[in-house]
Amino acid sequence: MINQVNPFAALETLSRRRFLAGSGATLSAAAIALLARRPALAAGTPGSADDPQADTRILNTALGAELEAIAAYAVGAGSGLLQKPVLDLALQFQGHHKAHAEVLAQTVRKLGGTPVEARAHYPFPTETLKNQNDVLAFAAGLERGAVSAYLGAVPLFHERELAGAAASILGDEAMHWAVLRQALGQDPVPAAFMS
Repeated sequence: MINQVNPFAALETLSRRRFLAGSGATLSAAAIALLARRPALAAGTPGSADDPQADTRILNTALGAELEAIAAYAVGAGSGLLQKPVLDLALQFQGHHKAHAEVLAQTVRKLGGTPVEARAHYPFPTETLKNQNDVLAFAAGLERGAVSAYLGAVPLFHERELAGAAASILGDEAMHWAVLRQALGQDPVPAAFMS
């Protein structure tokens, strides 16, 4: 059995002021991508490096995206379209997203915030899921979006420990995307750099 490592464990050493941060709102995977790609903000504005709540908002945005991924994998697994080995893979990836969500929620609480909760309904394009490849392509698109979102969010963290932990999750999302591309018969690593 592989030991599970909490990539956010370094938070135990953060200063007391970091634990007084507030919480953010639930956003979709598309919103986290937009958040991650926003330009640098002026000092003192919400989201800037000296904003004590900025890290909590980024974490809550990531948590919202992870909760969306959990729901998406539930839709795929429950579709009846996945063959046994692919169904097992989908459930494994859903488990990874559950682990990410758990750690993100714990970290938000450690920073003094309130973790976002899953939405009652996500507007997934279920009407377009007609076969296993449709489900795989849908999941691959979500994973690719997660890679881009984490890639953009990593440099926005005020606390460097959080950036390293988010990069750890980014690596897992990239592996998911590569495996799903491989399952679709596509080049699993289509470029030397992610953007």
